[in-house]
Amino acid sequence: MSELEQKWDTVIKPKTGLFNIDFKEMWRYRDLLTLFVKRDIITQYKQTILGPAWYFIQPIFSTIMYMVVFGNIAKISTDGLPQPLFYLAGISLWTYFSTCLNNTSSTFLTNASIFGKVYFPRLIMPITAVISALVRFFIQLLLFFAVYFYYIFFTDINIAINTYALLFPFLVVLMAGLSLGFGILISSMTTKYRDLTLLFGFFVSLWMYATPVIYPLSTITDPKLQMLVALNPLTSIFEFFKYGFLGAGVVEWWQLGYSTVFMIVLLGIGIVVFNRVQRSFMDTV
Repeated sequence: MSELEQKWDTVIKPKTGLFNIDFKEMWRYRDLLTLFVKRDIITQYKQTILGPAWYFIQPIFSTIMYMVVFGNIAKISTDGLPQPLFYLAGISLWTYFSTCLNNTSSTFLTNASIFGKVYFPRLIMPITAVISALVRFFIQLLLFFAVYFYYIFFTDINIAINTYALLFPFLVVLMAGLSLGFGILISSMTTKYRDLTLLFGFFVSLWMYATPVIYPLSTITDPKLQMLVALNPLTSIFEFFKYGFLGAGVVEWWQLGYSTVFMIVLLGIGIVVFNRVQRSFMDTV
């Protein structure tokens, strides 16, 4: 049989273009993606006493701490909403974003041994982190909605859901895209400059206070400072979520549009940089 008549199952060829990203190849490896997601979910609390109960314990303790420190000691407003409900809403969203961000930002460092042994599209690993954290996020939302329906049906507090709540799936996509974009960018940089990992951890801690997690945007009376906080791409996500489900918040459509464009541009840049770094990262890790 001549070479022209031969049909190969797999063809390996170099990729030289900066924008040469094979998304079809990633789709062919979807079974591997599913396997990694199951692995992350099962092994996370496999050797713990309380197991998946930590999904509820962590936000409960965080909410109590926020109520004591920020609600009762600092006297920070919650827009007239019950403190447990207000803080749970912010904690649930922030935990998902920060978990995705921390896991994706260490993609090359934590998976160097796997990358050095077998080939598969490297972008699968950060996507796995985002999907795995999504499962935890939805479990923690059960706690939020349990408290949410308690206040609706068993108290006299007026909490009205509105049509903005229908944006919830879109808000989750925005958070996932932002965390993935930032994460793979930082992961690409930390392969060569390890000290950026320490700086990044400090930055994430400060980022929470620049996001309306423990305070509503309405408490910022200075227009310039409020605009500065609004330029945080996460601000509109938190405010739209709280306004949709709790009826309180500062929502502007231009802010949501800004966050959407920011996410698309960031994710595009992150994928291009990640694709470039993955070719030679084994030489620097």
